[in-house]
Amino acid sequence: MLSRRFAHVAVSLVSLTALGSAVSAAPPDFDRDVMPILASRCLECHTGADGKGDLDLTRKAAVVPVLNELWKKVSANDMPPKKPLPDAEKAVLKAWIDAGAKWGTDPIDPFAKTNSKRAGLDWWSLQPVKRPEVPKVAGASNPVDAFVLAKLADSKLSPAPPADRRALIRRVYFDLLGLPPTFAQVEAFAEDGSPDAYEKLIDTLLASPHYGERWGRHWLDVARYAETCGYERDQVKPHAWKYRDWVIAAFNADLPFDRFVREQLAGDEMPNATEQSLIATGFIRLGTWNDEPNDPAEYQYDRLEDMVGATSTAFLGLTVRCARCHDHKFDPVRQTDYYRMAAAFWAGPIPPGPREHLGGPDDKTLGRKGVFGWTDRGREVPPIKLLKKGDPNRPGPVVEPGHLSAVPELDRPLAPPPKEAKTTTRRLQLANWIADPKNPLTARVWVNRVWQHHFGAGLVRTPDNFGFTGDRPTHPELLDWLAAEFVANGGRTKPLHKLLLMSATYRQGSVRPKQDEYAKRDAGNQLWWRAERRRLEAEALRDSLLMAGGNLKLEKIGGPSFTPDIPADALEGLSMKGAAWKPSPPEEQGRRSVYVFAKRGLLPPLLTTFDLPDTTLPSCRRDVTTVPTQSLAMLNNPFVHQQGEALAKRIGTKGTPEEQATAVWRLALGRNPTDAEVKSAVSHLAKQAAVFAKRPDPAADALASLCLVLLNTNEFLYVD
Repeated sequence: MLSRRFAHVAVSLVSLTALGSAVSAAPPDFDRDVMPILASRCLECHTGADGKGDLDLTRKAAVVPVLNELWKKVSANDMPPKKPLPDAEKAVLKAWIDAGAKWGTDPIDPFAKTNSKRAGLDWWSLQPVKRPEVPKVAGASNPVDAFVLAKLADSKLSPAPPADRRALIRRVYFDLLGLPPTFAQVEAFAEDGSPDAYEKLIDTLLASPHYGERWGRHWLDVARYAETCGYERDQVKPHAWKYRDWVIAAFNADLPFDRFVREQLAGDEMPNATEQSLIATGFIRLGTWNDEPNDPAEYQYDRLEDMVGATSTAFLGLTVRCARCHDHKFDPVRQTDYYRMAAAFWAGPIPPGPREHLGGPDDKTLGRKGVFGWTDRGREVPPIKLLKKGDPNRPGPVVEPGHLSAVPELDRPLAPPPKEAKTTTRRLQLANWIADPKNPLTARVWVNRVWQHHFGAGLVRTPDNFGFTGDRPTHPELLDWLAAEFVANGGRTKPLHKLLLMSATYRQGSVRPKQDEYAKRDAGNQLWWRAERRRLEAEALRDSLLMAGGNLKLEKIGGPSFTPDIPADALEGLSMKGAAWKPSPPEEQGRRSVYVFAKRGLLPPLLTTFDLPDTTLPSCRRDVTTVPTQSLAMLNNPFVHQQGEALAKRIGTKGTPEEQATAVWRLALGRNPTDAEVKSAVSHLAKQAAVFAKRPDPAADALASLCLVLLNTNEFLYVD
């Protein structure tokens, strides 16, 4: 009888038998023919010392002595469980066994090659970025268009006609500033016939200080930005808003991306560190913080998991945190890789007394008053040990600090800190590795994020996952060309914006002839044959409402956050309702939504209704839902009503109904109304005035009603 030790695994190899399949006369080659089958079908369960059935199928010495017993189980279709091998694969294994079971590479590296179950070191996103040749396509002066048009032509499709100039200016304003253009700005652009009018517009918007507010908000999603700790007490993280301001300033200054990485991970360890570079390290401390964990020792590792997870997701597009307990199930990330990266943030046990942060400083440690940042407690830290199954109570061998082995050409040991260093310098070395131009992930991930926010979806539709379970790029050559161009331009983002925005692909319309036919052939718009119609994000919607009401205060950039009014029913369930939320003065509440106080336990309901993301983990792609509560909020929320009434007051009731209607359309939608819309608006004003006849000023109330109607239109909520 097969011993219990091998019972589970036996089935795995036995399922590899050939039942009546024809086999090639030449015996199968182990590395070429057999190893891929083992890697895809067996090694997920039977690898290493903890393999099921106590069997490690990666090693010849463990397999050969029990091969016959294994074969019996496999031939009985008992393994792999629930899904026996295809007959063709069984035939290969049977022929290999009959030919003497000659072994090849020993041990097998389950991460070496991609198979049907997992990615290997040959996975597309781990390969060096190589600038491909730009396709030669007639009429394509922009490289982006050349790549897109070439693929459209292969599918016998064509791009949509160019967007109307009024739609285009609204699109580019929201994309770069998160704000709508005024009626005057729309009309000036529409009437400007100069050939460089659009390019000048892009340059003007990129130079605006409000560009950083818009694009800084995108990064804050990725950085899991919030100003409180979460958990029951959800106490404030003092001065966390300074990190938000650093991000906004970094985008406005077009900080090279390598420095953007280094300052956030190791601003305190950089030569000539400044207060601002220390503030940048707030990225590390932004996660949730439980000051009373049930198990402080275990919570120390939970904090490490947050830092590793946020860093790898934000900069590399990989879910390294999955490898805390075991080798990654889908990507070539070993458990040791997780602890090698975690060592960069490792600072020894939480000290006795107040537990501020794992390895984290207070303001005295940083030597700067009011700085929310990070630095090591010293240059010497205890070694970090691999935890079996991720359990702090089961420490394994010491793991030396290092980088991900999935990028072997950059896999170098970390150097000890210089004599003059006050820290381990491990974070700086990690940041240098991430920012290295040869790192195949960093530039790809960033240019994909920029593409996503301009086109509605990324070239890789899973911006936080460039691994096996993520989507493949729609245009891999274009992605690599953009990544190479980005690096060649010194990691500057503003030239990348301009390149994308100047393309005909970006400027095409969202509606086209034969749209239904095209949608049947490419429902997901994978080939970019039209522009995507997009709903405003929560912050852009709130800012647009304020702008329509004439209440948006653009002059104050940065500084401590403000707290908006929140309906009383939203405070129900909070302990200490009265002290939990104190609204800022009205003049402060007119600031842009990026400056709203980000309290994890009480995000503004209007913003969450429109998919403001959770702040616990990095959010690399916001949900875009369409639910009844959104319509109800726009119709009934006090803030929306306030802005509708403010818009009506801007217009006043002295003009004719036709003049009032025209003013509403210009201020709310940035255009003149059509004759039919004017007629409908005049009728609405008359009917509502009759409804409000007993009120002190029925004409004003009727106008406010019309304003509220326009603020609820799809045209106000969406960008074409």
